[in-house]
Order: sequence, then structure tokens, then C-alpha cells
Amino acid sequence: MLKTLSRFVVGALVIVLVVSGAAVLASWEPDRSVEVLTPRWAQPPSQFIAVDGMQVHYRDEGPRDDPAPLVLIHGTAASLHTWDGWASELRGRHRVIRMDLPGFGLTGPSPGDDYRIEAYVSFVLHFLDALKVQRFSVGGNSLGGNIAWEVARAAPQRASKLVLVDAGGYAVTASSTPLGFRLARMPALQWLMTHSLARGIVERSVRNVYGDPARVDDALIDRYFELTLREGNRRALGLRMQQLQPGENAGHIRDLALPTLILWGARDRLVPPESAQRFHGDIAGSELVTFPELGHVPHEEDPSKTVRPVIRFLDGAPRAQP
Repeated sequence: MLKTLSRFVVGALVIVLVVSGAAVLASWEPDRSVEVLTPRWAQPPSQFIAVDGMQVHYRDEGPRDDPAPLVLIHGTAASLHTWDGWASELRGRHRVIRMDLPGFGLTGPSPGDDYRIEAYVSFVLHFLDALKVQRFSVGGNSLGGNIAWEVARAAPQRASKLVLVDAGGYAVTASSTPLGFRLARMPALQWLMTHSLARGIVERSVRNVYGDPARVDDALIDRYFELTLREGNRRALGLRMQQLQPGENAGHIRDLALPTLILWGARDRLVPPESAQRFHGDIAGSELVTFPELGHVPHEEDPSKTVRPVIRFLDGAPRAQP
């Protein structure tokens, strides 16, 4: 009896190992160099500029005489392409600057493996210094929104207006987290996550953050999938998740004293709409606009609708500085 049971257990383990090995082989994906990815994902007006030891991928569009260009910052695992819709609507009247953050897109990993909010704030300000941009408005989504308000707090004399799109900042409990994020948070899987990537995981993760998953098409999945494979990005995502400290500076949000527009998808399950109300309550004089049918990336899901309040906000008279 014991011999039979032992053989059964051994046989079951062999089957599990074989199936697991087959799954790993099926999803095995080597890193892709920036040179391989550039022809598709860095079409004009893309440029590269040296900042903090990195060749930063960015786009700078619109009138150069804009006194306060709008700087747009993407979220975790995204890239500057997430703002394509907004940029096409805004660049006729405003200068729009966007970049791939360290660890994401074509910019690739930080030389120092530092993905704390403070490091990102320093990077954004150094990037704008390199472009010789002194005064600016700043906006961001998710992680990018967290960075945006921290930039405004760190450089109040330079930040003119603030746009928060489903922004991070408070410690919250997500009702649903993308599968890719959950896997990246597991230290035991780090080696596997840096060498494999199933396109299906990317698809499930992107659909998870949309209010209407039917809006997600193959071209969008291709973009997220291929740019995640940029050399060093998968390792950087794991490090970013390890260094994440939600709500660490939330007490400083009340200190913000600049015109602020808050945009939120009511179907956001990653950073719930309660955070929108908290931002609105903590930032004196802020404006809040919600979109009932949209999710965590409303600017990407429906750029035409979500950019309208941004245009009104940017074109309005700036509030007097305190």
C-alpha cells in the first residue's frame, strides 16, 4: 500500500513538473534591445536625451512659446504612448511633453535600481532641466499621478497647474489587481518573471484596468507586451513593487496650493474612486470630474471625452499664487 502511494505521489510530482516546465517554455521570452524596439515604438516625434545616466525616450510637441508646457507622466508598466490621444488633441494649442519613466518603455532601467517616488521626482525635474523647461503644468495617471503631485510639492515655484488621473497617493485596498502586478510582487517568482512573459497575462492585466474590456484591442496588447520586454524592464518592475510604499507621503497632499483638476474613472478597481474624493477634499479649490463608464486609465480608454475638461482647465485663467 505504501509503495503504491509513494509511486502515485512521485508520478503526480513528475506530471506537475512536466506541465510546469512546459508552461515556462511556452511563455519564455528573452529581453528585447532598445535598438530592436525603436523602429516601431519611437517613430517621430520621438527623441532621446541623456538624463541621470539613461537615454530617455520622450516626445515634445506643440508651440514652443507656451509659458507652462503640460508634462504628462504615465503609470506602472505603461509608456508615453498612453497619452497619444490627449497629445493629438492638445498639441495644437499647448506644448505637451511626455517621457518613458525609468524602468518602463524604451528608457529602460535606472542605473541605480532606485524606483522610489523620491527618485522619480528627482528624475522628472532633471529631465525638465535638460529640456530647459522652467515653468510647467504637470499631470499623471496612477504611479504617474503620484509622481506629478510630488513634483508639484517639491518644486512649487515651477509647477503652475496639476492634473491627477486616477492617481496614487493614499494607502488603498484594490478590489481587483492586474495579474501581472500580483505576480511581480512575489519574490519567489522574480527569476521566472524576468525570463518569461505570456502574452495572455498582459492581455488579462490590461483588460482588468479598463472600464469596458471590449475597448482593448490587439494593437494595444502588442504595445504593452513588447515594451515590457525591453531589456531590464521586467526586473525593474519587480524592484518597483518591492520598493512600493503606498501612502507614505499622503499627509502632504493637503499642502498643495495650486490649481488642480482631478479626473477619475468610476469603474477603477485598482485605485478606487474613494481616493478621488480624498484628493478633492484635501486639495483646496480642486475640481473633480468622474467618468461613470471608464476604469483606471480613462485618458487611454476614451481620450476624446477625458481631454475636454483638461482643455478647459489649461485655457482658464491661472489662480494667483499664495
